Amino acid sequence: MYKYILQPLLFKFDAEKAHYITFNLIKFLFKIPFVPQIFKSIYHYEHPSLEREVFGLKFKNPVGLAAGFDKNAVMIDEFSNLGFGFIEIGTLTPKAQAGNDKPRLFRLKDDHALINRMGFNNEGVKVAVEQLRNRKSDILIGGNIGKNKLTPNENAVDDYLICFHELFEVVDYFVVNVSSPNTPNLRALQEKEPLKQLLQTLQNQNEKKEKQKPILLKIAPDLTNSQLDDIVEIVQETKIAGVIATNTTILREGLISNNNLVKETGGLSGKPVTKRSTEVIRYLSEKSNKSFPIIGVGGIHSPKDAIEKLEAGASLVQIYTGFIYAGPSLASDINKVIAKS
Repeated sequence: MYKYILQPLLFKFDAEKAHYITFNLIKFLFKIPFVPQIFKSIYHYEHPSLEREVFGLKFKNPVGLAAGFDKNAVMIDEFSNLGFGFIEIGTLTPKAQAGNDKPRLFRLKDDHALINRMGFNNEGVKVAVEQLRNRKSDILIGGNIGKNKLTPNENAVDDYLICFHELFEVVDYFVVNVSSPNTPNLRALQEKEPLKQLLQTLQNQNEKKEKQKPILLKIAPDLTNSQLDDIVEIVQETKIAGVIATNTTILREGLISNNNLVKETGGLSGKPVTKRSTEVIRYLSEKSNKSFPIIGVGGIHSPKDAIEKLEAGASLVQIYTGFIYAGPSLASDINKVIAKS
């Protein structure tokens, strides 16, 4: 029904507008008695073989919703009924910010892809904290954190620390996002020395807590092998919990969509990233001798895509663009195939 009725209808709207229409529709439906239970019966799939213990956390299944979809944690209870094993919120910044000018989200339908230059639009970390305190679901939550656009890189660590301390009691793990292409100069923080300093500072604060939370690093797919070698070294030196591979790409190779769309600036996600994301996962896994967990994300549009990421060395996977193109059954479809494999 989604591919033949809902998707064509939603795709008639601007991509960002369609996103909020979908949110409002789901919010409305879930207020109707028994609708949450119906959704859960359709999309929620449980099996003992799906359970995973990764960086000290117990996941009911290995399929998560990637950051960016529910930035402000307003749909946790609703999305928990769609078969996910975990949900990552954010990217969150200390202060609310509007993000980049609209339009800033574009569908490349022929490529089953998106280009976004959202620019960390969010309502600020305190709003998300309040949402998480009021949630009813016990699904595992990741907090994806970043810096405000106006914060210079030399002060970036302060923004990450603010978000870390604010979110600490309401999330299960953290993700340090230095790989979005849509905040000016953010990716410069992926360079070896500033990245090591940032992660070590966060880890030092983490170690002062009575019970530590896993900290992961989200990286871009555009890093060279030499840069990936640095990532392995930094993860091992700082003893953070793992890596999320990968974020969106700034490359535009092999696209067949309208050239005016292809020329839009921003991060490209979806099927064009599938192969490179898997390559990065495999490289990190082999280079590190599987010494840390990897969450695989990028171009997962089918169970086959997810299994390829897991076979390449990922412990868990996340979906985003595939969720938009394949529909709400994608997580349960992936879980069913994993359970049978």
